Amino acid sequence: MKTTNRKFREEELHQVEARYQAILNAIPDMMFCISRDGKYLDFKSECITQEIVGKNLCDILPNNVAVIKQEAIAKTLAANTLQVCEYQLSTPLGMRDYQARLVKSGENEVLAIVRDITESKQTEIALQSLAEKFSKAFRCSPDPIIISTLQEGRYIEVNDSFVQLSGYQASEVIGRTAFELDIWVKPSDRTILLQQLQNQGSIRNQEIRFRKKSGEVILVQVAAEVIELDGIPCLLAISRDITERKQTEELLHLSSQRDRLLAKTLMRIRQSLNLDEILQNTVTEVRQFLQADRVFIALNDSRDLFKMIAESVDSQYPSVLNWKKQDPTLLQELRTKLLTDQVRVVEDITQIAVSPQLAALYQQFQTKASLAVPIMLGKELFGALIANSCAKPRHWQKIEIDLLQQLSQQLAIAIEQAQLYQKLEQLNNNLERQVEERTAQLQQKMQELQEINRVKDVLLHAVSHDLRTTVMGNLMVLKNLLKSSELATNEEDAGNMNKTISVSPCLSFSASSSSIPIPRSIIDRMIHGNDRQLRMIDSLLEIHSTEVEGINLNQEIIKFNTFIREVIKNVEPMLKQNQSQLKTLVARDLPLISADAVKLHKIFVNLFTYILQSNPPGLDLQLTAKVEAGMMRCSIKFNGTQMSKLECDRLFELYVHEPQARFSTGIGLKMYLSRQIIKAHGGEIGVESHRKRGVIFWFTLPLAMKQKI
Repeated sequence: MKTTNRKFREEELHQVEARYQAILNAIPDMMFCISRDGKYLDFKSECITQEIVGKNLCDILPNNVAVIKQEAIAKTLAANTLQVCEYQLSTPLGMRDYQARLVKSGENEVLAIVRDITESKQTEIALQSLAEKFSKAFRCSPDPIIISTLQEGRYIEVNDSFVQLSGYQASEVIGRTAFELDIWVKPSDRTILLQQLQNQGSIRNQEIRFRKKSGEVILVQVAAEVIELDGIPCLLAISRDITERKQTEELLHLSSQRDRLLAKTLMRIRQSLNLDEILQNTVTEVRQFLQADRVFIALNDSRDLFKMIAESVDSQYPSVLNWKKQDPTLLQELRTKLLTDQVRVVEDITQIAVSPQLAALYQQFQTKASLAVPIMLGKELFGALIANSCAKPRHWQKIEIDLLQQLSQQLAIAIEQAQLYQKLEQLNNNLERQVEERTAQLQQKMQELQEINRVKDVLLHAVSHDLRTTVMGNLMVLKNLLKSSELATNEEDAGNMNKTISVSPCLSFSASSSSIPIPRSIIDRMIHGNDRQLRMIDSLLEIHSTEVEGINLNQEIIKFNTFIREVIKNVEPMLKQNQSQLKTLVARDLPLISADAVKLHKIFVNLFTYILQSNPPGLDLQLTAKVEAGMMRCSIKFNGTQMSKLECDRLFELYVHEPQARFSTGIGLKMYLSRQIIKAHGGEIGVESHRKRGVIFWFTLPLAMKQKI
C-alpha cells in the first residue's frame, strides 16, 4: 500500500514537473536562478550556453549592471517582494534595454525573469516625444485650438491663440460650454457639425460664425477630429479667423462685378444709340449690384423742374417717375447740394439737417438713406444718378460710391452722344434727299456706261475684224509681190549669167505709162509690220475674251522634263537667229505636273521671244526646274540688259508701252496673257534683276495629285 501511494505521488510529481516545464518552455523570457552572492545556479535561455552556471554576475555582466542586479537580489531576499530593475547591455545587435523581475525562490536564492524591452522603450520614448511635440504645437500654434467633450461641448483645454482671438482667459473657458459663454452665433451650427463628424469622420474648412467676448461676430474656418482622452470621446478643433480675408474676397468680388458693370455699360453706350434703353438697363443693374431699394436717374429740366426718366424700384416702395413738383426753393436746394458736394452720401436721413420740404420728400418716398452723384455735361448740371435705401439706414461703401461716380461720367457721354445723334438724324434727313438725287443720277450714268461698254465691245469686234481683214489682205499682196520679185530676179540672173553687173532687187509698179521701183527691204519691213499688227490684234481679242469669259484650261498630267525637250526644239531657231546659247538643268526624276500643255508652251515661247527681242545677240541662257514649297518652279536666267524695279513690277501688267520702250506693246500684251494663264493654273510669275546674278524670269505650277502617267 505504501509502495502504491509513493508511486502515485511520484507520478503526480512528474506530472507537475512536466506541467511547469511546459510553462517554462512557453515563456519567451530568459530565466535565471541566482544565489545571494550573485552566482548563477541555473538558467533557461536559447542564446546562452551552459558555461555561465557556477559563474558570478561580475564575471558575465559589466560592473555597473552587476552592481544593479546584486542590489536587486539583496532587496528581494530581504523584503521577500517582487523587485524590478532595468539596465542596458551591448549586444551584437547593438545596445539593448532589459528589464529583470526578481522573486525569492529559496532561502538564499532568487528567480530572475529577464525580458528585452528595447522596442517598448523606443515606443515609450517616441510617445513621450510625440506628446511633447503635440503640447508644443498646441501651445505655439498661431491658430486657435480647443479640446472639448464631444457630448456637451465642455472645454477641457484651449491654447493661447484661442485666448487672444476670443478675448476670454483660459480660466474663464475651461470647464464651461460654448453655449454657456454664448460663443455660437447659431447654436444649430454645432448640431450640423456633429452630424458631419458622424457621417464623414472629420471636418475640413467648415465656415462658422462665432461671437467674441466683446460681442463682435467673426467668421472662422474650422477643422475638427474626434479623439479619446482617458476613454472619453472629445472634439479636437482648430479654427482660423477668415473675417478679413472674406471681406477682402467680397470686396474683390464687388470690384469685379463693378468692373463688369462698367464695361457692359460702356459697351452698351458704344453699340446703342437708344438712350432710354441705356438708362433703364443702367438703373436696373446698379440696383442689383448695390442691393438697393431704389435707383433712378433725374434730369435737370429747363422748365425749372427735375424730370425722372429711368427707375428701378422694389415693388413695396413708391415710384418716383411721376414726381414733378414745381417748387423752386426745393429744386434749388437739390441742385445746390449736388453741385456743392459732388457726391451726396446720406447714411441716415434722421442724422442730417435738411429743410422741411426735403424732409417731406424723404418721407413721401420712404427714404432712409441716399447716395447721389451729379451727371455733368462740361460744367453744366444735366441731372443726377441716385440710389435709395428705404428699409433702413445704410452704410455706403467706397466701391459703391466709385461705381456711381464712374457711371455718371459714362451716362454723360451717352446723353451727349444721344444729342449728337439727334443732330445727325436731322443732317441725315437732308442728306437722304441728296443721296436719292445722286443715286438717280448715278443710275443714269451707269446705264450710259453700260451702253458705252456695249458699243465698245461691238466696236472692238468690228474694228478688229476689219483691221484683221485688211492686214491679212496686205500680207497676201506683199507676199505675192515678194514671190514675183524673187521669180523675176532668178530669171534675170539666169539670162545674165555671164554678165558681171548685178541687178538690185527691186519691184516695179506701173502707173499709167511709168513704173516705180520698190526695194525688197521695204517690202520685208512692210510684211514684218503687218505680221506684228496681226499678232497684236489677235492678242487684244484674246485678252478681251479672257476678261469676259475667263481662261479655259484643258489640263492634263505632264512629265516636265519630256515637255521641256519639246519646248527647246521649238525655240532653237530663235536662239540660233540671235546667236544665243541655252543650257538646260532639268532633272529626269521631277514629279508630274497638271497643266494645259498648249498654253504652257505658249508661255515659254512668249518668255523667250521677250528675252531675245529685248536684248542684244549672243546671250547665255540657263533653264532650270525644281520643286520648291510644294510647287514646280521653272526659271530662265540670262546675262542680258538689267531691268529697273519699275520695269520688273510692270512687266506683266496690262498697259500701253511708251514708244521708246525696249519692247513693243504687242509682246507686252503677250506677257500679260502669260500671267493670266499662270494664275489660272494656280501659280505665280515674275522677273528679278540683279547686278551680279543677271536677269531671272520665273513661274510656278502646281504638282499633279497622282504621280502616274
